Order: sequence, then structure tokens, then C-alpha cells
Amino acid sequence: MKKLELELLALSESNASIHSYAVVLGEKNGKRKLPIIIGSFEAQAIAIELERMKPARPLTHDLFVSMAKTLGAQLKEVLITDLKEGVYFANLVWVRQEEGGKPWVQDARTSDALALAVRFACPIYTVESVLSQGGIEPEQWDAAFDPKPTTSSEPDQLDAFAGLAEENTKGNRLSIKALEQELQDALKQEDYERAARIRDKIEQRRRGS
Repeated sequence: MKKLELELLALSESNASIHSYAVVLGEKNGKRKLPIIIGSFEAQAIAIELERMKPARPLTHDLFVSMAKTLGAQLKEVLITDLKEGVYFANLVWVRQEEGGKPWVQDARTSDALALAVRFACPIYTVESVLSQGGIEPEQWDAAFDPKPTTSSEPDQLDAFAGLAEENTKGNRLSIKALEQELQDALKQEDYERAARIRDKIEQRRRGS
């Protein structure tokens, strides 16, 4: 299994959905972006660490890190393994020096995995199948917006990414028949950019079936 390294490009509140945030991961040796919609609690946990803020009391993720280090465990990497019905799956790969550095794998929500990854400063990986399904190709995002690795980004700049992420998530849950109806609705509304993305999703589904 070939792993593709990702880097965290930006995190912003999404105007596309209430109480949701978009975390944008970028292909380190490529041009595709992987936007993932996460909840406010996990977004706060990521932002606090990126901004090097010190909360008055430890957050859940901080407590988890403290316990892991006390037990001699180190997070080696995070691997986003799959995307099923709009849900991303991730694994935490841990090592302990007392066990000769032998890794063990723990299932985790992707948002929690990312919150831990920034705290352990460990690499984030995914696989081609995930990027193929949920990734955004260069021609799909505004050429004027080229985010650099940062701790934050203007919310308005990420609205397009958030919308695409939610559309990708929804598209992965819908049947081909439902997607075809979505395509017709987009065409009736003369939303041709959205129609093109839905068409691509239908073609991708048919190739994979």
C-alpha cells in the first residue's frame, strides 16, 4: 500500500453549514487538496495547538497526549485509510521504545487523529483511493486561492473548499440514480460548475462499479 503524505494547509469556520469547520489537507508531493468537514470541538482542539495557545485546563486531546507520554507511547503517524458513505476513517500508529519500537494500530475518528497529529508533530498520510474520492483537483479550486501552510486562514477563502467537501461527502452517500437527479437539478438551476462536479462523480462511480 503506497502512502501519500499530506500537510495541514488551513482551518476555517464554514459558512456552508452551521457549527462545522473545514480542515484542508494538501498532497505534499502533488497538487490535490483534501477538505474534510469536522465539528467545532475538534476544530477548536486543532486551532489551539496550531496557535500555540495554552488553555487554563487541559483539553481532552491534551490529556490523551499526556497519558500516552507517561506510558512511554509516541504517535508515529496518522493514516487516513478510507472514505465510506461520506465518512473518513483513520488509524493512529503508535510505538513504544520499551517494546523495541514495534508499532501498533488504533482506529480513530479522522478529526481526533488530526488533533493528535498536530500535538505529536507526526506525519499525516492517506492512500490514493481516498484522494481519488474526496480530493479536489487543481481545476476545481479557484486559481487565485493558493493557501500556504499556516495556522489559520480567512473564513471566506475556505467557503468554496467547505462547499466542495460537503458536496463530496454527500456524493459518496448517494446512489448513481440520486446523483443523476442532483445533476438534473443543477442543470435546471444553471449551476454548471456544480453539474460538472456531479457528472464527474457519476463517472467515477461507474468506473468503480
